[in-house]
Amino acid sequence: MEAGDWRGADGGAGVRDRYTILVGLIFLVIVVVAFVNGIGSDEHTLGLEAQEARWPLPEFAVPAATGPLEGDANIAQDDCTSPTVPCPAGERRLPACRIRTAGAIRVCDFFDRPAVISFWFSKGGDCIGQQDIVNRVFARYRGRVRFLSLDIRDDRETLRGLVRSHRWRMPVGYDRDGAVAGLYRVGGCPTFAYAYPGGTLQSASIGNLTAAGLGERVEQLLRATAAAEAG
Repeated sequence: MEAGDWRGADGGAGVRDRYTILVGLIFLVIVVVAFVNGIGSDEHTLGLEAQEARWPLPEFAVPAATGPLEGDANIAQDDCTSPTVPCPAGERRLPACRIRTAGAIRVCDFFDRPAVISFWFSKGGDCIGQQDIVNRVFARYRGRVRFLSLDIRDDRETLRGLVRSHRWRMPVGYDRDGAVAGLYRVGGCPTFAYAYPGGTLQSASIGNLTAAGLGERVEQLLRATAAAEAG
């Protein structure tokens, strides 16, 4: 299924194409700045980790990495591209978390529990190896914490091959044009978002983690969630 069937796009193909090119250029600039500043080692750049706690995570829906669904992410936060009330018929769109398309991953479905989202791409750093670690920690906390691995702008067939060859069991989504990465201010690989139930940010981190290190971040998330619920 093509992107226009489920993304809730806001106009003709020309508008979508220009938007896709713009998002791609912005993401490229972010990646270049990240590498110039040493991201991929222990250095940081202003990005998701600079966001304050309880920041509402933007909604999105993406194709599952190994599924048949094609197209860019749906990042529509509401059902209208216009501020006009009522919404003009030609400006209506389907928000990301209302789609019912087979093969799509909706981030809102991960917000019933504490959640960890790993943003990554294969060009630079050890982000593929980091997803092996995510998969191990996912197996340990499955049933208590939601995990989503989100690949950014890699070749789709390469991504499918990685999922299969590494035998990843955590959900893996595909951000083809980098639109989700732009929303989440992803400036390094990997970037981890740790979220409270309901979809607000507890914390974020950039850079490689050991299995023990990621496990400790998950434990911090669980403790923070318990404290918030008790309060």
